[in-house]
Amino acid sequence: MSHADNSAYGANGEAFPNGTPLSRDTAIRGPARAAPYIGAGVLLAAAILLPLMPQLYSFDAPRLGGMPFFYWYQLVWVPVSAVLTGTAYWLVNREDRRRRAEARAGGPPRAAGTSAGTGLGGDRP
Repeated sequence: MSHADNSAYGANGEAFPNGTPLSRDTAIRGPARAAPYIGAGVLLAAAILLPLMPQLYSFDAPRLGGMPFFYWYQLVWVPVSAVLTGTAYWLVNREDRRRRAEARAGGPPRAAGTSAGTGLGGDRP
């Protein structure tokens, strides 16, 4: 079966949502909120930039177990970076799940006469 015959099933027999075929204008995600993405960016920037600033940790003292500060500071950043990266992933993944659920539920109401592909450049080709 082809998508062009307006049937309620796809080529492999899978049902289309709400009995309507998918098109280029079918929303698969709702609108994004900026806060989770900004938060993830800040966490990733901290995990990357702070270990790359040697003026913060190029000291011999204080020593921990006979190891100079320079070494144990860098070793502390290994688990800290893992936690920051995991938190950034969790934030972005949670936002993506929220956006997908919103699109499945019908999403927020749109103004009359607008489509999912309409933007600054007008209608999609």
